[in-house]
Amino acid sequence: MKIGSPLPHKKARIEIIPLIDIMFFLLASFMMASLTMIRLQSIKMDLPTATTATKDFKPDIVNIAVSKSGDIYVEKTNMNVVDLSRYLGDKLKKNTNVPVYISGDKEATHGSVIRVLDIVRRAGVQKVSFAINPPPQQQK
Repeated sequence: MKIGSPLPHKKARIEIIPLIDIMFFLLASFMMASLTMIRLQSIKMDLPTATTATKDFKPDIVNIAVSKSGDIYVEKTNMNVVDLSRYLGDKLKKNTNVPVYISGDKEATHGSVIRVLDIVRRAGVQKVSFAINPPPQQQK
């Protein structure tokens, strides 16, 4: 004979809402921990060359080169930051759609190239590209 309980029988339930809260907390914790592991320092890189790069020179293109020491050259003329801003401003007055190619020495620091990119963007240039060298030709 089975004796009944005076309390009503409840089925067990698994609440999923606290589980979702815990998963979001773990996700946020791991994201914050991974962000603190990133080293925010610049390093010198030896970037690869492109296999399909070709030399393209047009008279209306502004070629800016950044040397190993961080010096800025426009059309093989050494310029400082103020001269570069003025030069780009004059070019934009003549042609508002002037393209700019930025090329850097293989051993130029990332910061010096980004500094030039920032100057170009502040001047109002919309078409900015990074020039790359084709790989050396292999003898067959």
